[in-house]
Amino acid sequence: MSGDIVLFDYWRSSASYRLRIALESLGLSYAREAVDLLAGEQRAPEHRARNPQGLVPALLIDGHMLTQSLAIIEYLAETRPEARFLPADPLGRQRVRTLSYAIAMEIHAVCNSGVAAHVLEITGGGEEVRVGWMKKFIGEGLAAVEHLLDDPATGIFCHGDTPTMADFCLVPQVYNAERWGVDLSGLDRVRRITGTCRALPAFQAAHPETVKAA
Repeated sequence: MSGDIVLFDYWRSSASYRLRIALESLGLSYAREAVDLLAGEQRAPEHRARNPQGLVPALLIDGHMLTQSLAIIEYLAETRPEARFLPADPLGRQRVRTLSYAIAMEIHAVCNSGVAAHVLEITGGGEEVRVGWMKKFIGEGLAAVEHLLDDPATGIFCHGDTPTMADFCLVPQVYNAERWGVDLSGLDRVRRITGTCRALPAFQAAHPETVKAA
């Protein structure tokens, strides 16, 4: 298997951000190749050959091109013994997946750039429509996550005292919430866990502003 790891991503993409956190958490050395979503590079034939969906991220690892951030994170957990991205027990794994999916599949899926652009197209709305859309779905989604975190299994992090895939999903979504001006004042658990994660080197190295400046 090839030892080269190449991440094809966009600096502000939530899915890319969560995968960067996973890679940094493992201390893996990887190269980054930017796919500019604003310029439409994700739709170019070159990138479609990597990911037929025309999405980011895509990861070249172990001689294979992988897509879908959560599936890649689980692949890393299954192939790198040092990864602790999912708990050892089935119930714990189910809970971490629930939290991860609540963010990646329920919030992010309706708030990605393609969906937001289509909303503006069919409504004829302007930036205020985009902002309102983001505030509604991110705000409501994170409020639901806050309730899911009201559980004895929540520890320092989303599940227990070790960062998991759920934390990898939460932090990028909070970054987006802050970007769009979502009111997070009542989400005490979400804010506490995010603050704890942001103090860790892996999360700092994966931050959009860090990679943008690199």
